[in-house]
Amino acid sequence: MEHLLRPIYQERAGDPNTLGVILVEKRGKLDPVTDTFDAILLILVQDAERPVFTKHYTDGQEKAAMHVVAERQLKKWLLLGTNRKIVDWLFFGRILFDRNEYIENLKTELKDFPFYGRQIKTGLEFSRLIRHYMEGRMFYEQQNYLDAYNHVVRSLHGLARLAVLESGLLPEVTVWSQVKKIDPAIYKLYEELVLSDETLEKRLELLFLAGEFFINSKVTDGARHILSAMSEKEDWTIQELHEHDELRNYSVDLEVFVEYLIERGLIEVVRKQAKDGRIEHRNYRVAPITDE
Repeated sequence: MEHLLRPIYQERAGDPNTLGVILVEKRGKLDPVTDTFDAILLILVQDAERPVFTKHYTDGQEKAAMHVVAERQLKKWLLLGTNRKIVDWLFFGRILFDRNEYIENLKTELKDFPFYGRQIKTGLEFSRLIRHYMEGRMFYEQQNYLDAYNHVVRSLHGLARLAVLESGLLPEVTVWSQVKKIDPAIYKLYEELVLSDETLEKRLELLFLAGEFFINSKVTDGARHILSAMSEKEDWTIQELHEHDELRNYSVDLEVFVEYLIERGLIEVVRKQAKDGRIEHRNYRVAPITDE
């Protein structure tokens, strides 16, 4: 397939706007990393009107996809962890063109993994984990066990990704292969949920008991980013939190996350009198650290 794609990437490589070109070839009959295509041609550009531009090709037997991705979109994906395939493509794809070693430098940066990057990724993963865990718990108490199972699997996946982040690595598509080596206890928890001979109700009951321990152990790291952002001023309205440059990335999980951290004593509610005097505004601030 590469020889058919060669004229395409050679033309792109001649464009000064192109930062690098990577070829990703499928590793099995049905490879989800390449979206079942035989090859992915990833072209990174400095700037573009469209953040992502995609075309599909075929020679009648094989098929390929080309993705032209603007640098700002790439950095957003890497920061927020919203496109997990991109990490796999960067690390395991074959570099066909690399202007000024852009791709190699990016890979080095990702391997070194700046602490700030870990903070925001950890916060986002933890907020998603909390939402799925709480919704799973609600469905469990309503005896909607299949719905509870769905959310519990997602919360376990969040725990797995947090374990990988804590180790200083980026979660890849095959995150459970990473976790099996990094944190066998979380991997064992996942195995017990999906492979146990116990009834679904019993499996979920045991999972919630164990899951509480794992979540509690990650609260400090999980909350570090949001608490750091909120330390910028005395107190915040919920609208101000939603509009904060970094906290807006928490999106729909922000409010349930704030409420969870209030329960944990890490955020405090600040009550302020409204104009009509019959109701109070509810603002939020970082709870002061107290000596135990």
